[in-house]
Amino acid sequence: MEFTQEQKLYAEIVQKAWEDASFKQELIANPVAAIEKLTGKKMNLPEGKTLVVIDQTDESTVYINIPAVQKKVDDVELNEEQLEAVAGGIDGLGGCVPTFPTPWIPTFPQLDLI
Repeated sequence: MEFTQEQKLYAEIVQKAWEDASFKQELIANPVAAIEKLTGKKMNLPEGKTLVVIDQTDESTVYINIPAVQKKVDDVELNEEQLEAVAGGIDGLGGCVPTFPTPWIPTFPQLDLI
């Protein structure tokens, strides 16, 4: 399986945070600046978006992320580039859920759900 550039960058950021405590603290305090410093590239977040980093390395705590509610398909309008990608049969929309190597897949051994 081939990873996207975004997945590779994510893996690099996580690995650096695991190995470098000062980078991890900077990443939590100011994620955009820390990522720009690491990559040497300017990061452009969409207007109105905020990047939040939470340290989940404490194994005594279980975290659950509640994602945003997905828009109804009827409410989505594709731009010209997206329409071209769909018409050409290329999945260039990035609509897939990224998969990461096993260490990044959350497990909840403490939760005993019935």
